Amino acid sequence: MVSIRFLGAAGTVTGARFLVSTDKSQVLVDCGLFQGLKELRLRNWDSPDFDVDAIDAVVLTHAHLDHTGYLPRLMKCGYEGPVYATPPTIDLCGLLLPDSGHLQEEQAEHANRHGYSKHTPALPLYTAAEAVACLGLLKPAPYNRVAEVAEGIKVRLVDAGHILGSAIVEMWVEEQGREMKVVFSGDLGRYGEPLLADPTPIAEADYLLVESTYGHRVHNDENPEKRLAQIVKRAAETGGCLLIPAFSVGRTQQLLYTLKSLEEAGEIPQMPIYVDSPMAIDATAIFLAHPESHRLELRQQQEDGDNPFRLRHLQFVRASEESARLDKREGPMVLISASGMATGGRVLHHLDAFLPNPKATVLFVGYQAEGTRGRTLLDGATDLKMLGQRVPVRARIERIDGFSAHADRDEILRWLSGFQRGPKATFMVHGEKEATEGLAESVRTRFGWKTAIPALRDEVTLGGEG
Repeated sequence: MVSIRFLGAAGTVTGARFLVSTDKSQVLVDCGLFQGLKELRLRNWDSPDFDVDAIDAVVLTHAHLDHTGYLPRLMKCGYEGPVYATPPTIDLCGLLLPDSGHLQEEQAEHANRHGYSKHTPALPLYTAAEAVACLGLLKPAPYNRVAEVAEGIKVRLVDAGHILGSAIVEMWVEEQGREMKVVFSGDLGRYGEPLLADPTPIAEADYLLVESTYGHRVHNDENPEKRLAQIVKRAAETGGCLLIPAFSVGRTQQLLYTLKSLEEAGEIPQMPIYVDSPMAIDATAIFLAHPESHRLELRQQQEDGDNPFRLRHLQFVRASEESARLDKREGPMVLISASGMATGGRVLHHLDAFLPNPKATVLFVGYQAEGTRGRTLLDGATDLKMLGQRVPVRARIERIDGFSAHADRDEILRWLSGFQRGPKATFMVHGEKEATEGLAESVRTRFGWKTAIPALRDEVTLGGEG
């Protein structure tokens, strides 16, 4: 019997964990943190919904924490097996996971110091040292190579175009002398992006798990570069800070590439641009170190000796003291800082400083999950709870959807149209209710495929009922 248990990213966009089981083996695809709403975050503290000792391998689609951030906790629970990922994903996990542990230690310490935790003492889910320790489990699985990861289970990772190293997982499962193919889309990227390849088309699958983050909508068709130029010019005219919460991996590099293009074309004035995120700085170096995962235009720039991310007045900020000084800086500037949903990191201190300033602008350039500060601001909050206090919101709040690294409904359908043979069942995952239902309806209408929307902890037997 072959089954899949949906242990995360079911009815929500976070906590991706899918357990494939046969009579001989068990493989976990993705091992993510739940983020956003408190009720979701509390799930990270629950005991695993499976026997950790029975897991033979973990396979990662990409490095974002909602797909990898539970790994240190899994190791604390006793897992000692291999974790397969592309080489760029392994490099990025070396940044993201220790940083996640550090932030959780920092948040626990802050809660203890200011007494706003219900637990005494507040503890981190895992520490930076524990995150570093789990990196030793990571094993490289380069693109386009078939590898047996457990008895009777083979996988091949192909480019998903979402972030550097992101992958679609093709899995072949052998059971009682026959083989079935299960495909996990991971997070699908956009088409025609300047930095990364288009999502790899897949010809066939018996069963498919497809992300649905934007499954109910299409990204605004406005030109995101033009819109960014308008917002930057406005910040220059008003003399305020343009604060951009951005993911350190992927989004920050995309923004730098776009800002450089606009600057060189004379579309924006030259002004100070700060990247205040040590992880984003290191991620940019990793990006440049993996030209095999870039589009040809970007590779050519590197070969010509031109750093595709280096603007004239760009400054990378590592020291916390220098970061704090930015909050007191006057005059126009662009300040890019993590995290992208304002769930933690240095951007919280910048929001604390600039949200009360009517000259300032806060620009969101990526998906803001339910329960995050980013979603709260976009929903029109007049004040925001941060670091144990309420901060008034007087700054201008903007958003640009076009920089999203997630495929929208039409792009997901475009990727699905590459299947020459439709799956027996297609499961909508990694989306909120409206998104999963919207995509399921679109898939049924366009392709006539059988669709399902699994709930958390649902188990489906492949080849059988349900």
